[in-house]
Amino acid sequence: MSQQKYLQGKNNHRWGFSDSKFAINENGDVTFISDRYSLLSGVVMPSFRPYVERLLGIENLAEHEVQQEKKKTLPPPKIDKPFFAALKKKVKKNQYSFEDTERLKHSHGQTTTEEVYKVLYNGKIVRPVDLVFFCQSEKDAEAIINLAIRYKICLVPFGGGTSVSSSLIIPTKEKRMVVSVDMTQMSKIEWVDEKNLTACIQAGAVGSYLEQQLKEKGYTMGHEPDSIEFSTLGGWISTNASGMKRNKYGNIEDIVQSVNLVTPEGKIEENQFFDRCSLGIDPKKSIFGSEGNLGIITKAVVKIHPYPKFKKYNSLLFKTMKQGIDFLYELNQQNIKPASIRLVDNTQFHFGFALRPKESGLLKKLGSMIQKFFLTKIKKFDTNKMCLATIVMEGEREAICHEEKVIKLLAKQHKALIAGEQNGKRGYLLTNLIAYIRDFLSDRSIIGETMETTVPWNKIEIVAEAIEKELKSQHKKNKLPGKPFFSYRVTQLYHSSVCVYIMIGMYMKGIKKAEDVYAKIEKAIRGVIMEKGGSLSHHHGVGKLRKEFLKKIYSPTAVKMVQGLKKELDPKD
Repeated sequence: MSQQKYLQGKNNHRWGFSDSKFAINENGDVTFISDRYSLLSGVVMPSFRPYVERLLGIENLAEHEVQQEKKKTLPPPKIDKPFFAALKKKVKKNQYSFEDTERLKHSHGQTTTEEVYKVLYNGKIVRPVDLVFFCQSEKDAEAIINLAIRYKICLVPFGGGTSVSSSLIIPTKEKRMVVSVDMTQMSKIEWVDEKNLTACIQAGAVGSYLEQQLKEKGYTMGHEPDSIEFSTLGGWISTNASGMKRNKYGNIEDIVQSVNLVTPEGKIEENQFFDRCSLGIDPKKSIFGSEGNLGIITKAVVKIHPYPKFKKYNSLLFKTMKQGIDFLYELNQQNIKPASIRLVDNTQFHFGFALRPKESGLLKKLGSMIQKFFLTKIKKFDTNKMCLATIVMEGEREAICHEEKVIKLLAKQHKALIAGEQNGKRGYLLTNLIAYIRDFLSDRSIIGETMETTVPWNKIEIVAEAIEKELKSQHKKNKLPGKPFFSYRVTQLYHSSVCVYIMIGMYMKGIKKAEDVYAKIEKAIRGVIMEKGGSLSHHHGVGKLRKEFLKKIYSPTAVKMVQGLKKELDPKD
């Protein structure tokens, strides 16, 4: 199957595939409709709706469905006729489109309030792109950039459309013709060096499709962001992305050895690529996190690894979040880093159980009762405080055995219980379904989003408590119904810090301009995160959503340096 065929199943505006969604059945229970996810496909979850209702302090979630705006209205495209005439002479007819469906799809990312919510429920985007151009080669990228310079056209690189930083929003004041440059037709693995374990891959390769191609050759990149089903290599580089298996394979800046970037002033590329070399100021490093501001990424040379021979899941139960954090800290100090280890708080722990199918059979019910009795009465676990760590180990059997031995020893020292392989696997794979849950809840007046930040080890709980306090304060200040939802997990581990992934949600029924109210609350929370010692972003990037916070991070001279780079490579902006 080609990548283009794979992407045909993608939802145009919501997250995920169009044939996969959470829904409420005739009995009032939530079920997941899909043939793509073995973990939950077709599963009925009777605890899901009651849990959400209790968590948010609302009644009968099934009755609150918001009607989507079926008719999506777009203003007519702004066409620069000389530019379009010149474009038609250089490319094939199937490489461009003025169709409203394509224009709308390429005019937003996945930011809940700023983009998805407004498209689905308001039915319009004020300033969409005017034309979609499908790039098929590096020469195409050079051609479209040269034409844009000549005719003063604005270009917006587009990968998988998974951005959650409002980076794809076109400013309403933009008067130029805007062209979205879709890179997904550039998805080939150009070559694989099996001795030196590197590969040259085109920038439009989508994560899941790319990993499948590499697996067929016996390799993996090991980069698994939550968005892996739709995000692209070029998008990962431009946002300085991180993946769930960063502990083993590194972040994107650790994986990529060289990048080709086509700019208005010419092409940036290297004719050598190594793990490391000292060559003065490295132009390549400025491409990571450039977010489409400097040009179009066309391909990259990346590290690859033999596909792991063995994979093992596990999970640990801790009495408190603090015990779990202390365990992660000591594990990190001993330099034991399984491919993925994530610690979820009590709320996410219970949410995971709410997504389980109904238990059937006396023995299963009896088993659950015995497990609960053992936990609460014998081991003295408080179900309102305990948390769960999910673990993925992969590679050679001996390495996995060593990791497992150390993990079990430390778990015992921190009074954790081994919760088993099934809980670990389920917790890890559920990550792919979080955005589907977000969209299901959005249909029922519940607006939610994820936020992420880098936090020093000694400030994890301080930041989490400050977020929850601010969320409750904003909820009360804006007189919102019900109760706010807050949850977090600790994911990637570093020498002096961790990535903290946050989920927030609020019931917005009856609130005028709910998406704008939510956006203000989110901005206030972002301010609190930074005030208490967290970073602006760990891997989502800045975009237009968080750009105003940059002045709190960089000195005026640092800002001038970045502006100078932009002006040098793209003098006509």
